[in-house]
Amino acid sequence: MGHGSQRKKRVTITEVAQHAGVSTAAVSKVMRNAYGVSAAMQEKVRAAIAELDYRPHAAARGMRGRTYTIGVLLDNIRNTFFADILDGIRDELHDSEYTVLVGAAGFGADAQSKTIRSMVDRQMDGLVLIAPGTPRAEVLSMAETTPTVIIGHHDPSDLHDSVVDADGAGASLVVDHLVSLGHRKITLVSASGNRSSKWARTPEIVLTNGYTEAMGRHGLTEQTRVCRTAYSDDGGYKAGMSLLTQEDRPTAIMAGADVAALGVWRAAHELGLRVPEDISLVGYNNTAVADLATVQLTSVDQAGHNMGATAARLLIERVEGRRDHAVQTSMTPRLVVRGSTSAPRT
Repeated sequence: MGHGSQRKKRVTITEVAQHAGVSTAAVSKVMRNAYGVSAAMQEKVRAAIAELDYRPHAAARGMRGRTYTIGVLLDNIRNTFFADILDGIRDELHDSEYTVLVGAAGFGADAQSKTIRSMVDRQMDGLVLIAPGTPRAEVLSMAETTPTVIIGHHDPSDLHDSVVDADGAGASLVVDHLVSLGHRKITLVSASGNRSSKWARTPEIVLTNGYTEAMGRHGLTEQTRVCRTAYSDDGGYKAGMSLLTQEDRPTAIMAGADVAALGVWRAAHELGLRVPEDISLVGYNNTAVADLATVQLTSVDQAGHNMGATAARLLIERVEGRRDHAVQTSMTPRLVVRGSTSAPRT
């Protein structure tokens, strides 16, 4: 900037802050459109910027958002499918300068919102949100200023990229497989999802629709039943205890996540029921545990590693300037048949 001395001295952010009567942090927050700045504060700061003709350094602007950190939001670290996604994200960013920080926020929408906000406040360059339970409007408003990729939800948007699984097709694969073995009483165990969050096409909604359509296609509308529970071992266990103690219990249960399927299995074991002799069981995600010699859980593979790698690639494109269009990528599910499914006992 050596030749700048001939021109009038550059106005600094400190002078803008003094002029507006606020802190320099507040000025910087307004300038980067940070979350949670009041309208009054924005107005004060923007007026001061205009009056002083303040122009931030191009270099400083380039620095904004290059903290070289990527935030990843997920609900529950015990869902090992997320480990596959994280491996994909990490492998994709392996040779880059970016560091991945994970926020395991639990299933509550408020706790998830708080975690996302703190990632934005820490000026992370971009966010990967795995099936967020946070209200859609809130996510969209953050995606306007912070590059965002959403994994799981099928709702399209111009504001963020999406990486999804064709969950409807995945549900069909499972129902077709179970029907071909002779099952009719096939129950779906799926996450409850939060209606007030205003996401219209979460993975559990798409999976449920796919299951319902497939059952109808096989003339099994009467047998269609969905049991809502959290995708956790405990959630699956509770669903299993409830379904397997009923008089007219299902002969096959499909769960929208392996972690929940294993909870159902634990309930079956406790009730003295054998898999697959007394109950056929199918998971979703094809996590490493599904292939354990003692487990051998039939499951749907939705390419978690590939999902994570794709999300990371799209996110870096966004961070480094792609804003003109949003990308939605869909993975093709694949049924991996193992020993947890067989013909029902007659």
